[in-house]
This record gives sequence, structure tokens and C-alpha cells, in this order.
Amino acid sequence: QVRMVETGGGLVQPGGSLRLSCAASGNIFSIGQMGWYRQAPGNQRELVAAIRTGGSSNYADSVKGRFTISRDNAKNTVYLQMNSLKPEDTAVYYCNAEILRGYKYDVYWGQGTQVTVSS
Repeated sequence: QVRMVETGGGLVQPGGSLRLSCAASGNIFSIGQMGWYRQAPGNQRELVAAIRTGGSSNYADSVKGRFTISRDNAKNTVYLQMNSLKPEDTAVYYCNAEILRGYKYDVYWGQGTQVTVSS
């Protein structure tokens, strides 16, 4: 069994910063790509950023230059540093990871953490 636990969401004023963390635990042999998605009310879930095992990453155009994704492979943890936050960043943020258990990779999701950007 695998658990993905997210922390770090909350309420922040426009221009502020938040750091999200997501730790995977359980019966894990290895982890491939890790990522962050978000879903605002009435919208589809969208990719925010993803990072591969070697450290290469990609971002949604809307967050480039403001958000930074990183990972600590020893801790099975992925982070999302969010700076210069805007009201349109308000959403539930979900982490996910490709996790090898046995012979194949499966995708696991966190429970989601609310980020609200408002004055």
C-alpha cells in the first residue's frame, strides 16, 4: 500500500508565497516522474509542474518563472515552491507520482490541499 500525504496549503495574499510538500510512503521500490496538478471550481484538473528522476522539469506556461518544483529522492518527497501568487492560482493542488511496486509503475495521487490567494 502507498500513501501520498500533502502539506503546506493555506490562505495567502496576492504576491505572497507558499511551499507545498508531498511525501510518498509504503511499499515503494522506486519512483519515476512526480508532479503537481491543480483544479479550480468548474475547471478540469491541469498540470502545474512535473519533475523526472534525473531532475529535469516542465511547467505550465501560467506558472513559469513563479513556481519551482523539486524533489528529494531519499525522502520520496516532491515540493512546489510558489512565489508571486495570484488570485487565479486559487485551487486544490494535488501531487502525483509514478511508483514502482513489483513489476510495473502505477500512478498514485495525494488527497489534495487547498490554496487560496486572496486579500
